[in-house]
Amino acid sequence: MNYGYYPGCSLECNAAAYDFSTRKVCEALGLGLRELDDWNCCGATEYFTQDELTACSVIARNLALAEGQFDQLVAPCAACYLNLKKTDGLMAGDAGMNTKINQALSAGGLNYTAGAVNVRHLLDVIYTDVGEEAIRAKVVKPLTGIKVAPYYGCQVVRPANGFDDPEHPVKLDELFTWLGADVVDYPVKTHCCGGHMTQISEPQAFELIRRLIQSAVDSQADVILCMCPMCQLNLDAYQRNVNGYFHTDFKMPIIYFTQLMGVAFGIDSKELGFGKEIVPAEAMIRRKLAAVAAEATA
Repeated sequence: MNYGYYPGCSLECNAAAYDFSTRKVCEALGLGLRELDDWNCCGATEYFTQDELTACSVIARNLALAEGQFDQLVAPCAACYLNLKKTDGLMAGDAGMNTKINQALSAGGLNYTAGAVNVRHLLDVIYTDVGEEAIRAKVVKPLTGIKVAPYYGCQVVRPANGFDDPEHPVKLDELFTWLGADVVDYPVKTHCCGGHMTQISEPQAFELIRRLIQSAVDSQADVILCMCPMCQLNLDAYQRNVNGYFHTDFKMPIIYFTQLMGVAFGIDSKELGFGKEIVPAEAMIRRKLAAVAAEATA
């Protein structure tokens, strides 16, 4: 199975571990990813606050580049996925906006036919196209003994995207049961991490982050699994700030779901980007797996 791949800006910088692990896991699963040539930034959320037409035109350029090359375009980043899918839907449902966007694209010799490219999140592709049987068959190191809190964030499942419930998603939970992990009850799995709120109001931002980490601690999770670079950044990079602000002592590892998938598939940790996170995760994972192995041989 072959797919167009839109990594987005974050996966080339602070979220490089997501890119590394995505490529390795997809390779192991036989999912052929071909990076979209000459892609540009999706604009995250900032462009939409200024000018919707400009924002959509910038995003639609990527769709126009993909049209004719790929029927499906995979985006691991939550913001990239949402923006690409939203723009495609807007062009399909609003003839006037469709015309204006294509007029803008024509300046670069491009045009996009709404609906020509099926934008999909990586989780959907892995869960739906690969499926339980094939994924279980790839497991060489079951994640037995590791308690995971699956964190979807607020963008991947909203608005309704068709591949999971927008309020009570379960696909990531189910995926990690296939890998042998202990999936904890994580009631805040779709709550917002605050996005760029750390740059606007630290008290509000820190409280949003605190709630997410505290819930994982209360559920006795060993690690929070993310599918969004912004979520991972906020929960990992600002965890020390949250500790200082609330006098807590959180030491919760925050990694991408593809990294822990790669562990289950026996992929070397360096190839999965471990060590790039601020709160270390690898030692905990090794310790948990070793304890289960020792118990099994006792």
